[in-house]
Amino acid sequence: MRLFSLFLALLFLSFSSFADSDDDKYPESELYSKPVEVVPGVWSAIGATQPPTYENAGHNNNLSFVITVDGVLVVNAGDSYLLAKALHEEIKKITDQPVRYVVLENGQGHAMLGSNYWRDQGAKIIAHDDAIEEIELHGDESLGWMESYNLDRAEGTEVVIPDEGFSDRMELKLGNARIELINFGPAHSAGDISVYLPDHDVIIAGDMAFHQRMLPVFPETKTLQWIETFDLFAAMDVTHVIPGHGVPTDMETVTRETKGYLAYMHAEARRLLDEDLGLEEAYMIDQSDWEYLDAFDELAKKNAGRIFQELEMDDF
Repeated sequence: MRLFSLFLALLFLSFSSFADSDDDKYPESELYSKPVEVVPGVWSAIGATQPPTYENAGHNNNLSFVITVDGVLVVNAGDSYLLAKALHEEIKKITDQPVRYVVLENGQGHAMLGSNYWRDQGAKIIAHDDAIEEIELHGDESLGWMESYNLDRAEGTEVVIPDEGFSDRMELKLGNARIELINFGPAHSAGDISVYLPDHDVIIAGDMAFHQRMLPVFPETKTLQWIETFDLFAAMDVTHVIPGHGVPTDMETVTRETKGYLAYMHAEARRLLDEDLGLEEAYMIDQSDWEYLDAFDELAKKNAGRIFQELEMDDF
């Protein structure tokens, strides 16, 4: 355990500059950062922990991949055709194996908009049933939003519907790797899944778990259910957690920054409701204990208001 703690410290130091600046770490590529090997055979290109911009080419989430003796599995298609192509170029520097599967962590744009590139390469696109529905309903809106900031970097991107869906769990056998796609339940957004790699002692959490970047609460996010779902996720006996955003870490860290934050905000919102106070006071909830997280300024007050309104409706 002490050796793993040292490993995490060194790994975090190697990524520490990501949190300090919105500057592109890999200017010769559409990728925000060059992929790094987290454990043997499992790689991740860590995205910016700030909102998507032209400068980061929409690479503000983690694009991970698993290399086996019989092909590659990619987690997240990327925010655009060109970003997906850039990731593939990096994969081809490491292995000659073809990309056989691309798994979408949810139905958000930066998870799915690069899917048409991967389909052109012959890969099968897999997502949760709810994520597929989200793409069907709102995929064109996601594409329009991406085009608004990505401009020429959006070239070639088209919305495509995944090839296969699942509801709770799906197992894949690829070469020498066991791969489990798991939906633990409602969390950050529709169709959130995690990718469990038991032979690698890794879980690619997706947006189930946050730590370096403040988690965002959307109008449709059900944070009360997210806490219950997170307990199922945290029960997984794994050493390495690759979150949807931010550098690889461990389960203790993402538990503190995800469940711990949500539990605190619920308690504060409940206190305001018990005191017959309202939304204006909710925006003033003291979140200074999380001020060090990236995107705090953009998200803290929005989160407070949405969590308060969720709990207010839950009381009816």
